Amino acid sequence: MRLSAILMNTSAKIEYYSRFSPSPLSIKQFLEFGRDNACEKTSYMFLRKELPVRLANTMREVNLLPDKLLSQPSVRLVQKWYMQSFLELLEYENRSPDDPHALNDFLEVLIEIRNRHNDVVPTMAQGVIEYKEKFGFDPFSTSNIQYFLDRFYTNRISFRMLINQHTLLFGNDTNPAHPKHIGSIDPACNVADVVNDAYEMAKMLCEQYYPTAPALNIKEFNAKAPEKPIQAVYVPSHLFHMLFELFKNAMRATVEHHGENKELPLVKAKVTLGKEDLSVKISDRGGGVPLRKIDRLFNYTYSTAPTPSLNSKRVPLAGFGHGLPISRLYARYFQGDLQLYSMEGVGTDAVIYLKALSSESFERLPVFNKSAWRHYQGGPGADDWSNPSKEPRDASKYKAKR
Repeated sequence: MRLSAILMNTSAKIEYYSRFSPSPLSIKQFLEFGRDNACEKTSYMFLRKELPVRLANTMREVNLLPDKLLSQPSVRLVQKWYMQSFLELLEYENRSPDDPHALNDFLEVLIEIRNRHNDVVPTMAQGVIEYKEKFGFDPFSTSNIQYFLDRFYTNRISFRMLINQHTLLFGNDTNPAHPKHIGSIDPACNVADVVNDAYEMAKMLCEQYYPTAPALNIKEFNAKAPEKPIQAVYVPSHLFHMLFELFKNAMRATVEHHGENKELPLVKAKVTLGKEDLSVKISDRGGGVPLRKIDRLFNYTYSTAPTPSLNSKRVPLAGFGHGLPISRLYARYFQGDLQLYSMEGVGTDAVIYLKALSSESFERLPVFNKSAWRHYQGGPGADDWSNPSKEPRDASKYKAKR
């Protein structure tokens, strides 16, 4: 088959699969399948359709980005990875699970796809930086890129979640350190332990950049069972990712606000469990952020730190501008949230909200449809709020004539 025919056929397949909406699962459903009736054939039959659907939905949306952004080498590389993974999954479209080699071949392909997509976030971030340096940002393109990346990265989180569940349940890469995990889910995740692990990792990184790091104080408030430690049915790696990012920011702010050679105030963590919410608050005394900058901290095109090099072997403490917005996506992925409350001159409280019940923790997934398409087409409307005048008004013009 000629290359042009292959490309036309692939485009038709992407268009076909994008007509389907993704099927969101809850943590409870992930858990029940893995614990009670983990059947590799059932998982295979679900994933061979669901994974192409999720890929196709995001691939259709990529093409709506500005041409100048799509032309950046890093963005083109990400597109190439997605196209290759989509084509590899299509090979199983009609392959029977009773084929003696199908299940094992599928497992190996999933591992290859997961490894191929390991660097999607820093590579896409590099593409955004390349675009920004060459063309700058107008409000319309900034809004579109923000909208797209929220959806694109959420899709990636969900894609990896499905792949990890399958490979951990039916492959040989089960983590012996966590034998009670069901795939990547811990049915009894000790939240304070994850807080401590994330703090220690961030502390080690902080001390590579500065000669010091603030100490941690943890408190737990369990409204359901006051004497017991707080546990959750959750994905520990997701919680760790969010906490690690918040601790990095809190430590950097604290050290830079108070000076490396002074006694640093504590970073405080408060873990609470109620009927509906499991919340983790990280509080620092790092000087805070002015109100006008809070929303910017969740913007992919904004960072207060120098841009790190992709080729550097040293892990950056900050700089791509993707840390906080992606952490918020992890929280929102299972119907939670991440919010910042800051008092300039004092410090910042960052709160992670998670669902207390695994049955309410459904995947929040982007869907490519007419509503999404229209978001990219419309131009920025006129502001319908008054703007303050830069020049003081001359009140003498309005004097009443006698």
